[in-house]
Amino acid sequence: MTDLRLDATQLDRYSRHVIMDEVGPEGQKRLLEGSVLVVGAGGLGSPAIQYLAAAGVGRIGIVDDDVVERSNLQRQIVHGDADVGRPKVESAADYVAALNPDVDIETHEVRLTPENVGDLVADYDVVLDASDNFATRYLLNDHCVLTETPLSHGAIYRFEGQVTTFTNERTGEDDPPCYRCIFPEAPEPGTVPDCATTGVLGVLPGTVGCIQATEVVKYLLGKGDPLEGRLLMYDAMDMSFEEVPVRPNPDCPVCGDDPEIESVSDVAYEGTCEISAD
Repeated sequence: MTDLRLDATQLDRYSRHVIMDEVGPEGQKRLLEGSVLVVGAGGLGSPAIQYLAAAGVGRIGIVDDDVVERSNLQRQIVHGDADVGRPKVESAADYVAALNPDVDIETHEVRLTPENVGDLVADYDVVLDASDNFATRYLLNDHCVLTETPLSHGAIYRFEGQVTTFTNERTGEDDPPCYRCIFPEAPEPGTVPDCATTGVLGVLPGTVGCIQATEVVKYLLGKGDPLEGRLLMYDAMDMSFEEVPVRPNPDCPVCGDDPEIESVSDVAYEGTCEISAD
């Protein structure tokens, strides 16, 4: 039987969790024994990493091949001015180390590819997609569907954000949808401008990333209802939330009735993420 005892420092640190019936010492131990792979240490990844670490998630992997730029600091709050020019994974790791010594941080200063996604995802309980490009989103979705790995999705644009959760638990009956069920293909390259072109409200990713972290913590605790089958749309200008129901697509190429994607090597992820012709 797992030892549910927390030491005195942990009882103090996590006291607001421990006194909750829905968490308690057993739930806190589940968090401490849990693991999350955060893909992207930017706008969405920053608040997600901060709150996952503060909550006591015991092992957090961070995937990012970028370095900190001063223009990042308006929204990527896990980094500071002194970190400009440093790899984002190093900056984020230092932040977590100063915040909570209970957390083991594993840094992966690489770009996610079909060749490395399997090794990166395999050792974690759940994946949090905080990426900023369609290729990574589709790659993560496809791999997580094929391996039945739970995935938290978030995306932002100017004043708007969206969040959903894919548990990817598949039994053959009433299976949940995946990202491709909502968005079968990525838009043509260059047709959707990024935040460097259109801008983004600095506080927006904080809201969306925190919702993603909440979904992950709930999953690790085994509590509450995930955003599965529901796409939560957030408009910061109107301060409004809209929930859009999402259903499985029987024609989905990765989770449908007759899937065409059996491996991430079947897809050309740098284009519109369509199935490769060969």
